[in-house]
Amino acid sequence: MMAEEKNHGRRGNHGTIPYRKILLEALIVAGALLLVAPVVLIFLTAFKPDAEIVRFQGILPRHWTWANFHQIFDNVEEIPIFRWLWNSCFISTLITCWVLLLDSLAAYGLARLNLPGKKIAFSVIVATLMIPGQILLVPVYLILNRMGMLDTPWALIVPAGAGAFGVFLLHQFFLGIPRDLEDAAAIDGCNRLRIYWHLILPLSKPALATLGIFVFIGSWNDFLGPLVFLDSVDQYTLPVGVALFQTSYYTEYGLSLAASVICTIPVLIAFVLFQRHIIEGITLSGLKE
Repeated sequence: MMAEEKNHGRRGNHGTIPYRKILLEALIVAGALLLVAPVVLIFLTAFKPDAEIVRFQGILPRHWTWANFHQIFDNVEEIPIFRWLWNSCFISTLITCWVLLLDSLAAYGLARLNLPGKKIAFSVIVATLMIPGQILLVPVYLILNRMGMLDTPWALIVPAGAGAFGVFLLHQFFLGIPRDLEDAAAIDGCNRLRIYWHLILPLSKPALATLGIFVFIGSWNDFLGPLVFLDSVDQYTLPVGVALFQTSYYTEYGLSLAASVICTIPVLIAFVLFQRHIIEGITLSGLKE
């Protein structure tokens, strides 16, 4: 009797597992659809005429139109969308390269070198993550003004290298690299710089790709920095340029949504191309002491 009860209990437990798995997967799918819905709605609404946008009659456009995109692309003098797109690509790319270089060097020194007081320095760097970026706007603005960088791309590129998140992420990843590899490279005659460039960086591609896509997306979507540090319309990035379609008295809904689609497509492409590296980098960058 006891054996039959155990077998019955096992069958009952095995029978409930598929339902729990199905329920969990259904919740994940529902959450994913909830997050994707606003992006899909923006894309669909961008193909609606203004009358359908103002008076909502359904998710799908009743009369598909390219008029919003044509109006943006045909009025490049009034709407320099390509100039804004180039500014966003140029600034985001340089910021990504700049942050990867500085943060990887700092993380390598803190994680792999025997530096005095490195634990205290690392703790101070991590503590700066709790400081809101808005507090630093005024002092950074004054420094950039003194250096003559305002209203130039360098006003956004140079301060971006002072972020602490990349140092923390790469530091945790570098701690997981076996020191035997570094010792073997040193025996072969490699100095610290060659070890960093030819050994540490190639082994850290997942973490570097993760940090790179995070920095690129963050700089691409940055609105407050370009708004404060840039004055000329030709120097604007796409997020600030899209905001020009909204005034105190009137909003160009069709143009705003079409420009938002143009602003979103490069980020979606970058995420699709590097999503495998992002997942791998987050998985491997576990917290280590």
